[in-house]
Amino acid sequence: MEVLSTLLRRAVDGGFLSGCRLQGRGGGELTVSHLLFADDTIIFYEARKEQLTTLSWILAWFEASSGFRINLAKSVLILVGEVDEIEEMAVELGCRVGALPTVYLGLPLGAHHKVISMWDGVEERMRRRLAQWKRQYISKGGQITLIKSTLASIPIYLLSLFRMSKIIAKRLEKFQRDFLWGGGSLEGKVHLINWEVVCSQKEKGGLGIRKIDFLNKALLGKWIWRFASEKDNLWKRVIGVKYGQEGCGWRTKEARGTFGVGVWKDIMKEANWCWESIKFKVGKGTRVMFWTDQWCGNAVLSQNFPQLFTLAVHRNATVNEVWDSSLGQGGWNIRFSRDFNDWELDQIRDLLNMLRDFRTSSEEDLVIWKGGGHDIFGVKDAYNMLVGSIACAFPNRCIWVDKVPTKVSFFAWEATWGKILTLDRLQKRGWQLPNRCFLSGCEEENVNHIPYII
Repeated sequence: MEVLSTLLRRAVDGGFLSGCRLQGRGGGELTVSHLLFADDTIIFYEARKEQLTTLSWILAWFEASSGFRINLAKSVLILVGEVDEIEEMAVELGCRVGALPTVYLGLPLGAHHKVISMWDGVEERMRRRLAQWKRQYISKGGQITLIKSTLASIPIYLLSLFRMSKIIAKRLEKFQRDFLWGGGSLEGKVHLINWEVVCSQKEKGGLGIRKIDFLNKALLGKWIWRFASEKDNLWKRVIGVKYGQEGCGWRTKEARGTFGVGVWKDIMKEANWCWESIKFKVGKGTRVMFWTDQWCGNAVLSQNFPQLFTLAVHRNATVNEVWDSSLGQGGWNIRFSRDFNDWELDQIRDLLNMLRDFRTSSEEDLVIWKGGGHDIFGVKDAYNMLVGSIACAFPNRCIWVDKVPTKVSFFAWEATWGKILTLDRLQKRGWQLPNRCFLSGCEEENVNHIPYII
């Protein structure tokens, strides 16, 4: 595919193909001629016959030089806006005519990102996987495993790029609850446990099922991390040109407008909690702000030393600008607007003590994730941080034991929460039943006296 990429780039450089031109706020411009994914290619060009002829020749040269054959019968000519004589162009190229919105590589292309119908396919696939009849033939352990595998595979592709609406999230969570506890049946009404508890970790008394809305936030937050940590990928250059950059290039400016910015605008809504869990590792110090970025200690220096920050001459100085390499082996040269009083010297001493172990180097500045994962962003770590922990003393080690059948562990889990289908619970719901243990004949049946044989 490198041959095709070279031919397309040369055609764009020679003016034979226009490509897709992106113009940003600051006057920056970037041209994207094509995108490759495995054996799939999307090519951008202007809807003119001469450019279509050029593309036809490029595809013919590629087939002749590589030996591959392009299946134009499966190719689609997709229009952006109104185009005249599109049928003639499609006949000349030998492909079909498509229209927006459509689906490309499993993702909606040209559709509004907030349209609920965009999630219809995900909802239908989860409905089929978590059909009510299946729960009659598998154990509780199998039901939990199926829920986890379904949630981890079916919607994850869309969740990693688009924000899921609360309506869809509630629908998908209802599928899981109904599948696990029988929906509106008697079993479901009696066994129903707070879904917040169910979705917590097993150590906290839950089943480890992930909440969809928090999983969505964690997946979207990864793009904030990737923009700050990755070097010069194409997607990062496109986003940087379109929205502009700030913070020494670590993040983009706020997405403004109502058209063509919705996807990245939703992703940027996760920037606050992401940056609260990101700090900097200083190398050259040219991209890290001395006072307002977290690189030394557990908070930014402007918060640790607010009085010194108000007296600083250069509040927007980088670490490199404050570091003076001419002072012997190097030292910190912090300039203030006036001399200090005696009661302010302790703050200067504390600041210099904090800076004592830091110095610049020849390496590049890096971002570090504070939420676990060996300084690298992880969706699991971000999810656990967003969910938080429920203060609960739960005997999980006595319940989730290795080599014990999952159905037994699940029964013990329900019994610990007092959600077993016993006669006393049925009586509380208006059922007229004699409450006697059918084994002993004298004790009442409740969660502490269960005559069930597993």
